[in-house]
Amino acid sequence: MNEKLKVYVGMSGGVDSSLAAALLVEQSYDVTGVYMKNWTADLPGVKCPWADDLADAKRVAVQLGIDFKVFDFENEYKHKVVDYMIDEYKNGRTPNPDIMCNQEVKFKLFLDAALADGADMIATGHYARAAHFDNALPIAQSELLRAGQNEGPGALFYSGSRCSDQAIGKVLSGDELVISCKTSNSDNAVAKDSGTSSTALSEPLQPKFDQAPGPLSDLERSRSDRAVDEVPKKSGILKMAVDANKDQTYFLYRVTGKALGKTLFPIGEFTKSDVRKMAAERGLTTAAKKDSQGICFVGQVGIRDFLSQYVDQQPGDIIDKKSGKILGRHDGAIFYTLGQRHGLDVGGGLPYYVVGKDMDKNEVYVTTDLNDNTLWKDTVKLSDVHWINEAPSEGKYKIRVRHRAPLISASISFDGDDVILKLDNPQRAIAPGQSIVIYDGDICLGGGIII
Repeated sequence: MNEKLKVYVGMSGGVDSSLAAALLVEQSYDVTGVYMKNWTADLPGVKCPWADDLADAKRVAVQLGIDFKVFDFENEYKHKVVDYMIDEYKNGRTPNPDIMCNQEVKFKLFLDAALADGADMIATGHYARAAHFDNALPIAQSELLRAGQNEGPGALFYSGSRCSDQAIGKVLSGDELVISCKTSNSDNAVAKDSGTSSTALSEPLQPKFDQAPGPLSDLERSRSDRAVDEVPKKSGILKMAVDANKDQTYFLYRVTGKALGKTLFPIGEFTKSDVRKMAAERGLTTAAKKDSQGICFVGQVGIRDFLSQYVDQQPGDIIDKKSGKILGRHDGAIFYTLGQRHGLDVGGGLPYYVVGKDMDKNEVYVTTDLNDNTLWKDTVKLSDVHWINEAPSEGKYKIRVRHRAPLISASISFDGDDVILKLDNPQRAIAPGQSIVIYDGDICLGGGIII
């Protein structure tokens, strides 16, 4: 018997996940909102916002008329994300907890718990897109799910043809994905009459690899086509969001293709301003809520303040790298990262930048020379490499050295399980422990941890 696709959407209490849930409801998915309870501890002088966020998520769920659940991952989160982050800092590296959260919690714990609870797919409010593969049928998310703008509250698109707001995603035997919709478009490839049709697509839809953020070169297009052919069935590929400024694929590069095959990113086709406008038009209570800042799981808290609660402050020397002169004192080398300028408090004159640290000696080394060779790298080695699907061939690709950094060109070669990146142009402040993410056109292939 046909069933509507059951989607569990992660609702953080923010505008992005709220709109994601609303768009899914408008597409007639069977939607359940889920708040992931990952962290509840307060810090001195700072109250953890989890209770307020939970209340906001509940309010939106009530507005939308959907079921709502709370999944408690606090113990696992402490072990897999927080402890990992603290250990990395203790070892002198600069980790990214958001990346680990996505890998271990949102697209592993949450996905597994949702599927075990009866969901067919999950959805989140990330700015990203996914192309899905099921039974050898590639389906670009922009074809599968896109809310209508200026044409009613929601719409599904297939090959540029718009289904009505009554469009329903269904699963048939064998997990074959179909769309049922009403339409007055006689040329619609899915529904060819004015009534309701439930028809499997007769021809595979190819993901639109040149949709955003720009046109692909012939080489990139060729590799993209090959990547599609090599993706395992019931899997997916990760693509950049339409809003390049908000794109979050950097934080998602450690998600598996298998997980992406079970994931929807409903707002990946929209800009942030569009999201806020659409949320306001729907009267969502979170439409004007400010985006969270600081550490992902604590809120308005900087990393230094957070670490101070879990590691002992150990004063040490700040040393001029060139002269060897002691310039000042610090509260602990653990709090500093390569390229850091602020927080050194070493007097006037030219600004100083962190160019290294010795965790055993608890010393921080600085310089005023922006051309110091320690600050700039044109060759980087990555360990703990993760590919969303298959590893790419050696050659030229685009990389991102940090979130919102511009895409730059680099050549990839392999050294066993590690990756060697030869950058076309040297980059500043590439810090051990951070991630570099690799792209082929607008497809996120994966990445690794800087050694």
